[in-house]
Amino acid sequence: MMSDLSINTCNNDEVIYRPIEKTPPAFYVVLSILIGILIFAGALYISQLRHGLGITGMNRPVYWGFYIINFVFFIGVSHAGTLISAILRLCEAEWRRPITRMAEIITVVVLCIGGLHPVLDLGRPDRMLNLFKYGRLQSPLLWDVISVTAYFTASSIYLYLPLIPDIAILRDRGTSPHWLYEFLAWGWQGTEIQKKVLHRAMNILMIMVIPIAISVHTIIAYIFAMTLRAGWHSTIFGPYFVVGAIFSGIASIFIVLIVFRKIYHFENYLKPIHFQNLSKLLLVMSLVWFYFTFSEMLTDFFGKEPHHFNVLMSKLTGPYAEWFWVMFVCNFLLPVIILSFPKLRTISGIFVASCGVVVGMWIERYLIVVPSLSHSIFEEGIYHPALVEMTLFVGAVSAFMLGYMLFSKFFPLISIWEIEEGRKDAVEIVSNKIRNYQPVYEKNT
Repeated sequence: MMSDLSINTCNNDEVIYRPIEKTPPAFYVVLSILIGILIFAGALYISQLRHGLGITGMNRPVYWGFYIINFVFFIGVSHAGTLISAILRLCEAEWRRPITRMAEIITVVVLCIGGLHPVLDLGRPDRMLNLFKYGRLQSPLLWDVISVTAYFTASSIYLYLPLIPDIAILRDRGTSPHWLYEFLAWGWQGTEIQKKVLHRAMNILMIMVIPIAISVHTIIAYIFAMTLRAGWHSTIFGPYFVVGAIFSGIASIFIVLIVFRKIYHFENYLKPIHFQNLSKLLLVMSLVWFYFTFSEMLTDFFGKEPHHFNVLMSKLTGPYAEWFWVMFVCNFLLPVIILSFPKLRTISGIFVASCGVVVGMWIERYLIVVPSLSHSIFEEGIYHPALVEMTLFVGAVSAFMLGYMLFSKFFPLISIWEIEEGRKDAVEIVSNKIRNYQPVYEKNT
């Protein structure tokens, strides 16, 4: 049975190589559009450098706008990639094999984009160097730089190591550019010693990245929570941010999986069972997100502390009420309704729910940053994003798409060696697991 399965599936593995070796013309069309958007966004950013932050919508007392909102959002999206991959590998979930790499790419690409947003928020980006020259360990800002850098380093290595055997396959196939694969393969020949070292290194990294990933968004939450500003000064912010990050990250994984499954015809690898399994986690995270949101709002409502209460009511019934209720629908009602019923929990339904969650979680970041700044103790203000901010946001999304597309042009999105390993060993591994946890009855003699 296993030999028949191997024969039938190995013949279809060319689908994985096709995006690298036979790039369709549509790829270059989309690539040109994305590059054009980035050039336009870059031109507006140069204009911001010349004229200062006055051309943005930021003003007194709203000193943080789209840039910090996007920073928190993109760093949050980056969480689920490496984190979910590490957890699935650690639990030895056999169905993980086709999805881990596509999830890990999200982390590395989005971290690069999100990490640039604090620089965009500076009128003088060269002053970013002062953090490294004169940074104080008492400041959450320095903690943030350290944690994001550590997470990016660990995630990049964690993405690269399992990629080495596949790079060696491309090298041996003579795929262009051959010199690149020759260099990146690091002399991989697939010996038993090399495999042992690879698995050991991956085991170490998968344990490391989990606490690092959790610490990153916790520290980002501390940037807000360590202040005395209404709406931010809360002990729940750390775990609340982590839950939101995992929630939005899982939704982003779904969008990427579904889009590239359709474009590159990965239906034989990304099957409905993968989406069914992950969708249950998305449903659980929606419920957990609602619990944290409700707990935070309930505390502010019953506490009736004037400044916190004003910020809360501005979201529920005030100028930000429309944003809030759209967020509630996108993050709770939509995913719960779709993912709770098997008839709606199709790939199309999961895609709709995931898009809603991504939109809703961006709105949540907006409602965290702007209302608290608008209702300052000394003054109130209104924030309306300017063209440069909205364009740079579109540019950031385009940069993510561009980065993912370029990766798919040079490297396989599905781990070839892990698929082959699963074909050879999966049945035996799963059988051993079942034998280990099933009760054993001794025969009466």
